[in-house]
Amino acid sequence: MRYNRISKTLGVAALATLSLTACGGGGGGGGSDEAADGSAVITADTVEPQNPLVPTNTNETGGGVVVQQIFNGLVTYDSEGKTQNDLADSIESKDKQTWTIKIKPDMKFTNGEKITAQSFVDSWNYGAAAKNAQGNASFFEPIEGYEKVSAEGSTEDKMSGLKAVDDHTFTVKLVSPQSDFEQRLGYTAFAPMPSSAFKDMKAFGENPVGYGPYKMAKEGAWQHNSAIDLVKNEDYKGPEAAKNGGINFKLYQNPDTAYQDLISNNLDVLQQVPTGALGNYKSDLGDRYSDKPYAGIQTLAVPEYQDNWKGEAGKLRRQALSMAIDRQEITKVIFNETRSPATDFTAPTIEGYEKDLPNSENTKFDKDKAKELWAKAEKIQPYNKSQKLTIAFNADAGGHKKWVDAVANQIKNNLGIEVEGKSYSTFKELRTDAKAGKLTGATRSGWQADYPSMYNFMGPTFTKGASSNDSRYDNPKFEDTLDAGLEAKSTEDGVKKFQEADSMLLEDLPSIPLWYNQANTAWSENVSGVGTGWDGVPEYYKVEKTKS
Repeated sequence: MRYNRISKTLGVAALATLSLTACGGGGGGGGSDEAADGSAVITADTVEPQNPLVPTNTNETGGGVVVQQIFNGLVTYDSEGKTQNDLADSIESKDKQTWTIKIKPDMKFTNGEKITAQSFVDSWNYGAAAKNAQGNASFFEPIEGYEKVSAEGSTEDKMSGLKAVDDHTFTVKLVSPQSDFEQRLGYTAFAPMPSSAFKDMKAFGENPVGYGPYKMAKEGAWQHNSAIDLVKNEDYKGPEAAKNGGINFKLYQNPDTAYQDLISNNLDVLQQVPTGALGNYKSDLGDRYSDKPYAGIQTLAVPEYQDNWKGEAGKLRRQALSMAIDRQEITKVIFNETRSPATDFTAPTIEGYEKDLPNSENTKFDKDKAKELWAKAEKIQPYNKSQKLTIAFNADAGGHKKWVDAVANQIKNNLGIEVEGKSYSTFKELRTDAKAGKLTGATRSGWQADYPSMYNFMGPTFTKGASSNDSRYDNPKFEDTLDAGLEAKSTEDGVKKFQEADSMLLEDLPSIPLWYNQANTAWSENVSGVGTGWDGVPEYYKVEKTKS
């Protein structure tokens, strides 16, 4: 899922000297010892979502954190990223290609409509069809018939691989065996939507109806640029039943404001301590914080549609940029060692991560080598100095300017080219330009995993046509290697292929890995039970608020 703020952009996977467990405040969410009020609403932070709240079209965390609370699907993930059934009664396959899925009976959306097998079939077909232009369409690519319905200009809207057998059973036929298909199904793109959604999807996105631990508080509960109000779904029967009465998501434009609200107990849960407070948050908060690595990475995407970054010369220049960045210095000085330098495109918390893959040397600081690579590129195609390199970032989320300025200064000093940050007022504006291919330079980017798999770090971000492929990377050999990993007969064989694909990215560098993410979550004196999941997102349903 595309990052939108410091909580997902500036997080990390732990220092090498720390174990991969929560530390600091313990991650268990201290707070008051007084009795909890199960009806009390907690307050939490996010930013204005980029799009209407539709699960098949939400792939950034401003809206994603809200969609996650109101749309559960066949399975969910526990704190460690293991799948557990929610709406699914069973998910079975003998060959990993043809799947039979049974859903639990008597389940309902929050508008009272029954959840049936057809609900899933209709929702997945809608998400895949080109005519609906959904941001998460590529997640349905493994399903037979996707290629036809997703083709540009296609009016087809039904994948041949999806069939409802009866009210509680549907089958899924994939184009080939997929080793992680069941694991993917906890991502919100696969959540069902009620029939009312397809009558007017825009209106539905303003007042969504789903099945999850929470629901929209009322019609118009999304007050744009102000707040989104959720209340507990009393009819939810899954493993994530809420221990509080709801969530008031405050839509902040400045993370420092959110931090000050937290300190004054006007905000209950802060997803990520802003960069400016990383040097003092422990003394400010006592034991009311958690430092925990999660499945996320910060990168710098360099669009290959720009002349200076095309072809062999462009690849050499991207390698030079990468080697001109001293990640160790930035993670120490800017982030107070709450980040760790990245050496690949996944995360240390993901199975299959390898620190020293072939081509990982391209992520190591070496200013002399950087100059050498830049000189080689100049012999192939001279750098157009009139196209100044800019690094786009959004100003509405957490301290990006500091690290962007640091990266820009290092590149400028070590390569002798002009570089500067380019500020966008909101994440939504930045994502609009990135998606439209209108970036004038590089952009802060990154990934928070949708499900715990190496593939998820690379498929949605670097395959041709993927909605989060900001660099417009196009490498058929890379995609074939990813496919081979998905079709592998064993987890071990799959991991080897994914590592090969990771290594290809480390050579081509369509994006530049910067650092691994860590959730530095904090909470007020009024709540307890705060912790983060495998993906770095607070598990809001576990939070309890003290009786006033």
